[in-house]
Formats: sequence, structure tokens, C-alpha cells
Amino acid sequence: MRINITKRSPLLFDDETGLERIIFFSDAVFAIAITLLALEIRLPSLPAQATNAQLLAALGALGPRYLSYAISFLVIGLLWLGHHRAFRHVHQYSNRLIFLNILFLLVIGFLPFPTAVIGEFGNAVGTIFYAAAMAAAGLLLALLGRYLGAEGHFLWMPAVFLLSIPLALWSPDAAKYAWLLIMLPVFWHPAAETRGARRVDHGSVGRG
Repeated sequence: MRINITKRSPLLFDDETGLERIIFFSDAVFAIAITLLALEIRLPSLPAQATNAQLLAALGALGPRYLSYAISFLVIGLLWLGHHRAFRHVHQYSNRLIFLNILFLLVIGFLPFPTAVIGEFGNAVGTIFYAAAMAAAGLLLALLGRYLGAEGHFLWMPAVFLLSIPLALWSPDAAKYAWLLIMLPVFWHPAAETRGARRVDHGSVGRG
């Protein structure tokens, strides 16, 4: 929903430094979350004189962790892209926007934990826990995007993860394959970003 303000509101701030701090802080949280993903990939204890075969077997045993890292890196990258698009044309901000952004970043900073869980336990509970965390991040981004009046497929990702939860009860592996659908909007409608840049006017960020 787009709100046009014809006069300055005391609930809105237009200082460039304040807006930059919001964006820089957000980017820092994303960067830390992605870095923590890799730190969860650890080799099991091996003897100092481990043979090539032992090391190769240990590296191969980490397959689920590689997969969880790759999926989470992709998801966080797409969430960052959505956040970037939502803020691209913002020139004013409010305390409500700051609060919504902090809630969103709260979940982003948490995502390395469900990534570690599903990397260790790929069963139904681990899969559902992971999907729920990713859906929560996507829903908060959709809320943020709606508040800013941004255009985009913000609800697609959380919908995919939410729908994968009942699927995980039947087959955790099928639920994981279903997550590939989060990439569909990237290839399905690449022109959406261009249209959004032309149509969205962020003289304000909505209701303060």
C-alpha cells in the first residue's frame, strides 16, 4: 500500500545518515548470518596422521551440511535481494520502519541455528523447524515490503516453505526438493523489478 504525504510529518525522518545506518546495519546482519553458516561445517575428530581414505570419508560424511549451507546461503541471499528492493526507493523512514526492520533482522540472525539443525538432523522435525524459520523470515520481509509499498513476489518464498511443512510429515526429502521452487520468481518474471522501479514512489514510507 502506497501512502503519499504532501507535507512533512513529525513521525518521518529524512536525514540521509539515519537511513544509511539502517541499511548498513541490515547488510552487516546479513553478512554475519551468512558467515556463521560456514562456521557450522566442521570436520569430525580425526587422528593427526589420518589417511587419505579417512579424510575423504570424513569430508563425504558432511554432505548434509554442505547441502544445508547451500540452501541457506541461497535463501538468505534472496532475502537480502528482497530487502534491497524494498529499500531501493526509500528516502524517509520512521520509528515503525526501524522496528519492523529489527524484527526481520532478528530472524535473519537466527537462521544459522536451524541450518545447523537440519544439517545434523534431516528428519521430519528438523525439516519442519527449518522451514518454519525460513517462512518466518519471508513473512517478515513481506510485511516490511508491504509497509514500504514495494512491489515484488514477497509472499512466494514463505508460501513455499509453509506448504513444505505438511509435505515434510510425509517425506522430508520431498519437502527439501520443494524448496527449489523459491527460485521460480527469479526466472518467471524478471521484468517485475523494472516495473516496480518505475511505479513505486517512496516520498514516504507509509504511516509513521
